[in-house]
Amino acid sequence: MSQIQRYRDNLQDEIDGAALYTAMSGYETDEVRKDLYLQLAQAENEHADVWRKKLMAAGISDLPLGASFKTRLLIRLACYFGPAFVLPVVAANEYTDRNKYAGQADAVEMSAEEQGHAAVIRAAAGHGGPVVGADIAGAERWHRGGSGNELRAAVLGVNDGLVSNFCLVMGVAGAGAASATVLLTGLAGLVAGALSMALGEWLSVTNARELARTQIDKEAEELEQTPEAEKKELALIYQAKGIEREQAWQIATKVMENRDTALETLAREELGIDPEELGGNPWSAAGVSLLLFALGAIFPVLPFLWLENSNAIILSIVLSLLGLGAVGMVTSLFNGRSFAFSAARQILFGGVAAAITFGIGHLFGASIT
Repeated sequence: MSQIQRYRDNLQDEIDGAALYTAMSGYETDEVRKDLYLQLAQAENEHADVWRKKLMAAGISDLPLGASFKTRLLIRLACYFGPAFVLPVVAANEYTDRNKYAGQADAVEMSAEEQGHAAVIRAAAGHGGPVVGADIAGAERWHRGGSGNELRAAVLGVNDGLVSNFCLVMGVAGAGAASATVLLTGLAGLVAGALSMALGEWLSVTNARELARTQIDKEAEELEQTPEAEKKELALIYQAKGIEREQAWQIATKVMENRDTALETLAREELGIDPEELGGNPWSAAGVSLLLFALGAIFPVLPFLWLENSNAIILSIVLSLLGLGAVGMVTSLFNGRSFAFSAARQILFGGVAAAITFGIGHLFGASIT
């Protein structure tokens, strides 16, 4: 890679980071996180200035000005669903890129700062302890909303519906069934799959809530019977997060003064449970799961509503492959790959699976006939 191209790539990365953190700060309602995002945006802008000056010194005038499409998509998602929705993706990307300057001799200082950014944003997303500081109780709110990855779950839900129903429809179509039969089968697969996913999600969240409640009740019993042991345990947890022993004991002692605060803190720190959410609402989780599966599963079925025979099959394949490509593009937000690679991979795997089921359907249909 040429020096100029390296400067360009670095500048684009920093422009993307600054734009994303600036937007997240604007949409954030938590003052602690808002300030954090603003500081990160400022740091990214300072890094961008370094590479911008190097390009200008080299006589390059056509500099990158705006954020990339991927970053604009993340900003749009943060706008619609809130910064917490994209925070796990941002944290994963920061962690992946934490050593991007490690081999660049003119970016030693920036390399250390980028590694620090990765650690801070992962802490904000719940991958580590709260950001190091004296007020641990104030940092407790940083855990809320960052422990899951709603975007990843949504993409997987759509993908499950699309791939499973695509294969089902192609299998029945390959057997030579009439278009009306293929349509009925596809709709049945959509309904059955969506209900199955919803029930599975409901059971999963309900069981998780019940387990969390049981663990919290047990923790409350231990807090009542052996408060000193619980205080010692909490102090050790804080020490494990890098807080000095004396300060850790002071914080633990302060937290233990109020039983409700102590129980909530122990649940979060020791059990990793948010007492306010207990893993989420099973009914909303089931509803979202049902809708996402149905959204993906409808793609292969639609053409059979107004077309027949080979025309319906061809359009079903086209729509399904387009849907797979869109899913692949979204997955690139959290796998670090390019849009083109992720879309092509998704289309290839989904297409091969559908081709196999079409072939099996054709063989079985011919033998039955």
